Order: sequence, then C-alpha cells, then structure tokens
Amino acid sequence: QVQLVESGGGSVQTGGSLRLSCTASGVTYSRMCMAWFRQAPGKEREGVAVISSDNGSPNYSDSVKGRFTITQDNDKKTVYLQMNSLKPEDTGLYYCAAEPTRWRRCVATMGFQHWGQGTQVTVSS
Repeated sequence: QVQLVESGGGSVQTGGSLRLSCTASGVTYSRMCMAWFRQAPGKEREGVAVISSDNGSPNYSDSVKGRFTITQDNDKKTVYLQMNSLKPEDTGLYYCAAEPTRWRRCVATMGFQHWGQGTQVTVSS
C-alpha cells in the first residue's frame, strides 16, 4: 500500500516562498504520476502540478504556472513543490497524490488512487 506524507506547509506573507515535500513509501510500481492538489475553504479541489516519475515532464494549472515548480528525487521517493511569489489566493490545504500507471499521460484529471493527509499553506496580505 502506497503511503504519502506531506510536509513543509506554513504561513507566509504575500510574495513569500514555501517548499512542500511529499515522501512516498510502499511503492512497488515502476512508473507513477505524482501530483499536488489544493483545496481552499468553500472551493473545489484544484490540481496545481503533475509530474511523471519516468521522464519528469511537468504540467501546471494556469493559476500557478510560472510561480510553482514540481520536481522529484526518485532515490528519495520524494516529490517537491517549490512555491514562489505566493498570493493570498494560494491559501489552502495542499495534498500530494499518486497514481500508478504504465502508459497514461500524467494529468491532474486522471484520477489518483493514493492521497496524503495534506499540509496547510496560508498566505497573508
């Protein structure tokens, strides 16, 4: 069973930066899509960044493109989300997700089997 543990959330002011980490355990698959989602109070969950464990090609939502960067360290089984130029609208609970797949292109809408517990990010103006 894949388990995901996020860390790195916190409170920052507008324009600040945070780096989230997601460490996976129990991974037996050769290829996985890894993603970061967020959910703000009263809003739907949003996929913000996705990456494939094999070639590392990332995808971003328009709301974070140019500000957030998803990377991975396969040796450490860890995925990172570097968040720069943070805005109050980036506030929310950030979740890491993983989907084992051999063939499918990694996109936020693909459906993810495994989820972390989430880490809170709060950006104040």
